Amino acid sequence: MKKLTASLVIVLFTLTALAQNQANKTDGVKTERTESSTYRLFPTVNMWTFIKLNTRTGQMWQVQYDVKENNRGEYRLNPLSLVTKEEETNGRFILYPTQNSYNFILLDQLDGGLWQVQWSIEPEKRLLLKMN
Repeated sequence: MKKLTASLVIVLFTLTALAQNQANKTDGVKTERTESSTYRLFPTVNMWTFIKLNTRTGQMWQVQYDVKENNRGEYRLNPLSLVTKEEETNGRFILYPTQNSYNFILLDQLDGGLWQVQWSIEPEKRLLLKMN
């Protein structure tokens, strides 16, 4: 009986540790707040496209790379700061992927502000919408 109880305790601790480790990941993207990072790259489901985020201001760019050189570049998703200069701090903003391939949720980790971010190859389909 003692062996069974000890085995159950070990299994429970292992499962708890694994669950906590998974809670810090979303589709393979580490999403915990990183105090010292001003810029972070977030992958999209498109192997050629990333989103570059300024974690201080909430500004974002769609980053595309290409092996043939004709589709490389950075395209503005949000060129304006979402906070005043005095409110800027590294790690303030973070992106979370959604089940929709073209949409992310931008979170202001200090005041809870939320924005829907949509990237696209077509400029007219790129957007940033305040959610709350």
